[in-house]
Amino acid sequence: MEHVETDHAYRTATSRTLDWVDGAVETIDQTELPHRRRRLRLTTVDELIAAIQRLAIRGAPALGIAGALGVALSAHRHRGGDYPQGVYDDARRLAAARPTAVNLARGVEAAARHVPHGPDAVLKHALECADADVRTNGEAAARTADLLAELCPERPLRVLTHCHTGRLATGGRGTALEATIELAARGRLESVLATETRPLLQGARLTVWELRTAGLPHRLCADSAAAAAMASGLVDCVVVGADRVAANGDVANKIGTYALAVAAARHGIPFVVVAPESTVDPDTPDGREIVIEQRPPEEVTSVAGTPVTVPGTAVFNPAFDVTPTDLVTAVVTERRVLRGGRWPRPRAEGDAAAELVDLSHTLYRRGWLEGTSGNLSVRLGAQEVLITASGRGKGDLTVADTVRVDADSGRPVSADAPRPSAETSVHLAVYRRFTGCGAVVHAHSPYATALAARLARAGRRSVRFTDFELIKGLGCHDGALTVPVLPNHSDVGRIAADAAAWFEREPDGCPPVLLIAHHGATAWGADLRQARNHLECLEELCRLTLLLDR
Repeated sequence: MEHVETDHAYRTATSRTLDWVDGAVETIDQTELPHRRRRLRLTTVDELIAAIQRLAIRGAPALGIAGALGVALSAHRHRGGDYPQGVYDDARRLAAARPTAVNLARGVEAAARHVPHGPDAVLKHALECADADVRTNGEAAARTADLLAELCPERPLRVLTHCHTGRLATGGRGTALEATIELAARGRLESVLATETRPLLQGARLTVWELRTAGLPHRLCADSAAAAAMASGLVDCVVVGADRVAANGDVANKIGTYALAVAAARHGIPFVVVAPESTVDPDTPDGREIVIEQRPPEEVTSVAGTPVTVPGTAVFNPAFDVTPTDLVTAVVTERRVLRGGRWPRPRAEGDAAAELVDLSHTLYRRGWLEGTSGNLSVRLGAQEVLITASGRGKGDLTVADTVRVDADSGRPVSADAPRPSAETSVHLAVYRRFTGCGAVVHAHSPYATALAARLARAGRRSVRFTDFELIKGLGCHDGALTVPVLPNHSDVGRIAADAAAWFEREPDGCPPVLLIAHHGATAWGADLRQARNHLECLEELCRLTLLLDR
């Protein structure tokens, strides 16, 4: 490991916070800021793990990228040696380096899936993740600014933020802090109040540094002064990041976040969490299941290496706390806004089956599920999906015509269950890729089917919609949307593989819809209502496109 003095610690909005340079992982040592700007060059997995544990690399999205690059680093070092076992051993150590931020383990796991294809494939994936995170940050920031304009419409906002959620905590733009910068760009920001964020002062050291560099008006306050600022009318909204969001909407974030949420609720101030979809963890049912990292006592008993208390004092030093979902106004990701109190929860099978039946009847009456065509599914929990059975007419579907399947294998959970829909593998490919997905609908809606057939005959593998206002209904706010057109293979598993490949190539540019040539459209969302809305938006975009092409 080496430190190199640099004048370029603050990267541009399109550059990577963590990068691969001449066979090593390079980044900025966050423990040195703001007084020294040093480039950190890591040449071994042990060095990378040490950097993560001492917080030279920190921030949930940045940890995910660091995990992926760490697997790439290991793969290149083990090339020609004990490959791949040595890489898998390193991957396990990397994933365990910090337990609370789910992004680290996910980044490692995703990169490890590329190990069989060789070190270069692992590195390519890791760098794509870093670049994709920049796009993700921008989309979440725009969505957050839209929400805050809705919640606080009268005046430029006075934002309180906690810890550090800027560029160095992500792939290159930031989450909550980037949303604040977006507000400023829209002329909707009056000032930022940054907490110091004891015990390691990430707010004082890093957030203030980025705010000053960005030229935004700001003040620093002690953590214990935040509630008083709210009581004095100095705060319009609280905007923070997250290290893990549980399935029920509980949020783990830097210690002190829970106290801010309690104070914000007391004063009627919106409390908004900004995080990528990769931070939403459907496998953790609620905040009680989140492992909270305990940090060394020296972080509390001293400040910048200077002792501040009686030697030998016992210390309680959790790195994070958990904010219950009912104190969270909304969690904003690059794809959706999840309002507090309306978070998708694991479904009871009976309720989910009734919803599937009701929607299938509705779409059948529209002519979108004629005969036995089409299929619908709902996620029941982390490991099970409820899907319509194969060969069942959708006009008279009953709850007995649905089947629970394993989310990994697609096999029925019960031995006497009916055969699940042939398209189950396509549904599961969507659930595997999009952790916030709660429902998938495949229908043979006429305009989507017709446009997909026309594009397939022309050899097109995607369609790009532009300018239509309806594009916003699919979560795109930049006026353009690219939707894949997948071949209709007789082997449905190949369609699922094509979908997974598309998701891999376009990790953060994937709208919640896809077309299948001569076979209709597939849409998904947080629940069946949203999946249906997405399908309706796509159908109308296809209709308008066909009309304009006449």
